Amino acid sequence: MAKQDLSRHQEGIVKRYYQHHDTIQVGKLGELVSELWLAESDAARGKLWKKARTALTRLGVKEERVAAVCDAQDAEGLAKLIKALEAGRAG
Repeated sequence: MAKQDLSRHQEGIVKRYYQHHDTIQVGKLGELVSELWLAESDAARGKLWKKARTALTRLGVKEERVAAVCDAQDAEGLAKLIKALEAGRAG
């Protein structure tokens, strides 16, 4: 793949995106919690839990903690975990 030349402005945008990637992912997880509460079908909830598991794993949350919340499909536990991530004390 050829290297793309980005302007200085574009490079700054990309750099800031990756600097704040964790914050962006935590925000998306917060939106997922809302969607889980509103999901009407089991299929929709299943897809949302799969997304949550992937996002938590990418954020570096310990697999035991991810499994505990996602396997139990505990939306309240997910919300608490997200608060801990926001506070910087989850792992």
